[in-house]
Amino acid sequence: VQLQASGGGLVQAGGSLRLSCAASGSIGSITSMAWYRQAPGKEREWVARIYTGGSTNHAASVKDRFTISNDSAKKTVYLQMNSLKSEDTAVYYCTMATIARDYWGQGTQVTVSS
Repeated sequence: VQLQASGGGLVQAGGSLRLSCAASGSIGSITSMAWYRQAPGKEREWVARIYTGGSTNHAASVKDRFTISNDSAKKTVYLQMNSLKSEDTAVYYCTMATIARDYWGQGTQVTVSS
């Protein structure tokens, strides 16, 4: 099983990016999908999670700016990021949880210039 994240890049403050993460292989039944991020010199932090039923949670720091969504049939999770700030600069990681274990993607760099 591999999770392939894409969509990162360099954007000016106030701009938008959309991250995608697709699972390949026999991942099994996914219970939730999430995004985390890690800025230079900081610990990895949770950003957003979406559950099988469609309910979502977002960290307070990104609420009302970021939106997590998914396409279960495609085993893909998205993160729409609007009104980006310099403090959003980080490597963004996707993860998918199953009953057996969690799977992590390789990360995609998001850089916001002020």
